[in-house]
Amino acid sequence: IPVNINYRYVTEELRYLLIDSGLVVLVCNEEFVDRVRSVAAEVPALRHCIVVSPIVVSPVVVSPVVVSPGAEPLSLEMLPDPIRYDQALAAASADRPLVLDRGDDDLYLLYTGGTTGMPKGVIWRQADAFFGCIGGGDPMRMSGPVSSPEELLERIIDFDFVFYALAPLMHAAAQWVSLMWLLCGAKVILHSGGFDPVQIWETVDLEKVSIMTVVGDAMARPLVDAWDEQGPFEISSMYSLSNGGAPLAPSLRDRLREIAPNAMLTDGFGSSETGIQGSRRLSPGEDPGKGVRFDNVEAGTTVLDDSGHPVEPGSGVVGRIAHSGFIPLRYHNAPEKTAETFVVIEGTRYVLPGDMATVEADGSITLLGRGSVSINTGGEKVYPEEVEALLKGHPAVYDVLVVGVADERWGERVTAVVQPTKGSTPTLEELDAHCRGQLAGYKIPRSLVLVEQVVRSPSGKADYRWAKSTAAASLG
Repeated sequence: IPVNINYRYVTEELRYLLIDSGLVVLVCNEEFVDRVRSVAAEVPALRHCIVVSPIVVSPVVVSPVVVSPGAEPLSLEMLPDPIRYDQALAAASADRPLVLDRGDDDLYLLYTGGTTGMPKGVIWRQADAFFGCIGGGDPMRMSGPVSSPEELLERIIDFDFVFYALAPLMHAAAQWVSLMWLLCGAKVILHSGGFDPVQIWETVDLEKVSIMTVVGDAMARPLVDAWDEQGPFEISSMYSLSNGGAPLAPSLRDRLREIAPNAMLTDGFGSSETGIQGSRRLSPGEDPGKGVRFDNVEAGTTVLDDSGHPVEPGSGVVGRIAHSGFIPLRYHNAPEKTAETFVVIEGTRYVLPGDMATVEADGSITLLGRGSVSINTGGEKVYPEEVEALLKGHPAVYDVLVVGVADERWGERVTAVVQPTKGSTPTLEELDAHCRGQLAGYKIPRSLVLVEQVVRSPSGKADYRWAKSTAAASLG
């Protein structure tokens, strides 16, 4: 069973995941050996650590070194020379019979990002993951899911098609879409190293990228800045630019449309617990204070009220996003969390990932944000993402997270943790004026904390734990 591991995890998080997953074999880059050694003795199931060389040859296959826990630290001299990928393929035997008996019930273990707590392992049947997470052989939602493995071969793309995944493969957003296009016969480019926006734009030209995905503002803003400062770049091959996994500020969305006027801009939503749930084509002129509306919703996705009944379209009732059909079996080693998240209502099994939404009169769904990070101020609920989307439209705001801090009068006080644009020092009064008239008064930040950099995961997801502790420490 493959398991994803966030390379940014500190010792405590890494120890938790290795023990919780029952990891037997760990594959890591040489640069992470010391971190692995610091916890290896505490992981009872761990038998081997396969270390690959950090030497960059594009692309390469590196022969592994197997190290038992507790062995002497590796040095670069102990690592083998890299073997070029194309040479390894040419030298390999074409006769490689399948030796493992695989089936639909084989498992797939995906750990969540853990931005509101320790990462949770989500256990999927591979058949359910194939249809629920990676498109079922129909990534563009044009022909419907396949009914047999043979049908996958019939749908192989017969023209040059290149997908560029910018997010790390440890996150579902990159894993799923990469697998989706690989199964269609497309070429998939994986981004490695630091996030160099100039290099990314140049890669689009060099590899003639067809589709590129970003994860929210954390990726989109550096790309826009690089274009404005060092562009333009040649990107005529790109006919789709997709966003998913984190919100995209309307101002950045509109700028990307100017940069790539011939590319279709799309947005998608889902979670580790639900798979892909919906998508939309990004349109100009949207109100950033009204949530994010998705008109193309996957079968099985609905919004349930507090009684477990579907929310009436156009009622304005805020409910919980629910998904049925191809969904996970459970959380790994977490029966209480499983019982809370995976429920049976009137004979239908649903997963409730924690996202809140309304249903519009036309049946589209407007996402408001994750309920677990909502702010309760004076008895009213505030969803950070809708406030953040509006604040990001202020010229002095480079990035922002909105959290609640303890307040004797209001219970929680809405607080903006802002990374200013270069040379700017936004004030609370300026941000208030920017929001006033576009947001209800109770949603407007009452406190402001300025930071050098807003902390996000490598894939661009918000780290609300960091933002909340930073705000609390700053405001006393």
